[in-house]
Amino acid sequence: MPLYPLRFEPRFRRYLWGGRKLGTLLGKSIGEGSDYAESWEVVDRGADQSRVVAGPFAGMSLGELMSTHGAELLGRHYPQLRFPLLLKFLDCNKTLSVQVHPDDKMAARLNPPDLGKTEAWVVLAADPGSLIYAGLKRGFDRAALAREVQRGTCELCLHRIEPKVGDFVFLPAGAVHALGAGLVIAEIQQSSDATFRLFDWNRFGTDGQPRPLHVEQSLDAIDYALGPLSPQRPQPTEQPCVQRLVGCDKFVLDRWQFEQPRTIGGDERFHLVAVLAGSVQIAEDPTGKPLQTGQTMLLPAGLGKCQLAPTQPTTMLDIYLP
Repeated sequence: MPLYPLRFEPRFRRYLWGGRKLGTLLGKSIGEGSDYAESWEVVDRGADQSRVVAGPFAGMSLGELMSTHGAELLGRHYPQLRFPLLLKFLDCNKTLSVQVHPDDKMAARLNPPDLGKTEAWVVLAADPGSLIYAGLKRGFDRAALAREVQRGTCELCLHRIEPKVGDFVFLPAGAVHALGAGLVIAEIQQSSDATFRLFDWNRFGTDGQPRPLHVEQSLDAIDYALGPLSPQRPQPTEQPCVQRLVGCDKFVLDRWQFEQPRTIGGDERFHLVAVLAGSVQIAEDPTGKPLQTGQTMLLPAGLGKCQLAPTQPTTMLDIYLP
C-alpha cells in the first residue's frame, strides 16, 4: 500500500504556562482547562508518537511507518533511526523558563543519548509588549552569566526582542532563549528533548519549591560566540510566492503566501506543511477536506509532485531536510 498525504492526531502537553489559544486561535479540539501549552503535530520519539487519522494507515504511528515505509517516507534521506524533525505549536500564556539545548556532540553523551536541538520559531500571535529572549547580550561570557544566575538576575544578560506577527527567530543549539507571555508560536526542531533549564525567574512550583535547574550543564552547553539573536529577514527564492526563512544543516523552513494552485515536492524529500492562515486542498488527501488554519500534514517523499489548491489566500510553512 503506497503512502499518501498524512494527517496526524495532535498530542497536547499541559503545563502551568499554557492557555486556551491552541483552541481559540488554531482550532484545536482541546478539553476544559486553561493550561494547554503545546500541540505536538508531528513527532516520533519513543512513546511520543503521532498517529495517522485517515486513510488505509489510520491508527498507525509515525514510528511504525518509519519501520515499514521508511524509504518511501524519507526518500533521499533514508535510512534514519526515527523521523528527524518535531513540529509543534506553543501557547505561551506565561513566560517560560530560560533554557539552552546541547548540540549533537554533547547530546550524544547524555544518558540516554539524544540528538541536539536546533530549532526555529515563527510568531503567530503576540500581545502588545510580549517578549522573546534570544541569546546573550554582548560582553557576557560564562563567568559573568554564572554570576548573574547565582544572584537571581539572569535577565540582565539576555537579549530581548519585542516581536510582531510573522517574525521568525533561528535558534541554533547552544543559544540561550525563553518565550515570554502572550505569544503563540510555531516551532520546528530536531527530534530531541535535550533541554537544560538555566533560570526560572525565581519562581516556585505548585509544591512551593523552586523548580530544578541545570545550571552547570547549561553553562557547558552555551555557545558564547553566538551573541544576541534577532528576527531574520526572509530571503527570496526561485518561486515568487515562497520566502526562505531558515536554511541550516538540520532543516529548511520556507513560507508560502499564495492564491493560485501550485505544486510541491518531487525532490525526493518529505515535506511538512503547516497552514498559518487560509486553507488549501491537497491532492490525494483521503479526507477530501482542505487543510485549515492550525492544521499540518506530512507529504512523503514517495508522493512525487503534489498539487496544492488554495481555497482562499493562504500562508503556509513548508519544512524539509536540506
